[in-house]
Amino acid sequence: MSMYKYVRRVWKKPSETLLSEQRARFVQWRKDPVTHRIERPTRLDRARSLGYKAKPGIIVVRQRLGRGGRQRPDIKKGRRSKHAGQVKILGKNYQQVAEERADRKYPNCEVLNSYYVGKDGHYVWYEVILVDKAHPVTRAGNLKWIAKRTQKGRAARGLTSAGRKGRGLRHKGKGAEKIRPSINARKGTGN
Repeated sequence: MSMYKYVRRVWKKPSETLLSEQRARFVQWRKDPVTHRIERPTRLDRARSLGYKAKPGIIVVRQRLGRGGRQRPDIKKGRRSKHAGQVKILGKNYQQVAEERADRKYPNCEVLNSYYVGKDGHYVWYEVILVDKAHPVTRAGNLKWIAKRTQKGRAARGLTSAGRKGRGLRHKGKGAEKIRPSINARKGTGN
């Protein structure tokens, strides 16, 4: 068994000591900036499986998001129909929002992928793997596809894994006929 399999197993079923360390880690993370560049990934196994390599031109950013807040405040005045809906429906998951915010903070980079690292009562944290498009390391090898013009603004256009999940593109075939090319594109077709 490789080392990463053991690391993955520890993250799946954490021990009491790991949980207490994680609580202490959350205290420090709350003090850090919202978008915080880190030296190395917290979950090395997950980062490596998503394409991270310890090379120049590839960076990891820890992104913090506030939890909750998906409900509009209770509107007391006015009886128009638009005031009736209090629940705010979002088409994006937290992970996609984290990728977009990290992407805006680092405009010279593209989002490769991201993964969950933890949550407490107030916040949820994701680590986003970013690739510098202009760096010579990314111009060669198996990462040169991300420097293409078609990959520009991947996170904002929902082309990352989290974005595709939010758009319902994890399903193919029967039952998924109306989600391609996109839900909005299919609205006017009469299907």
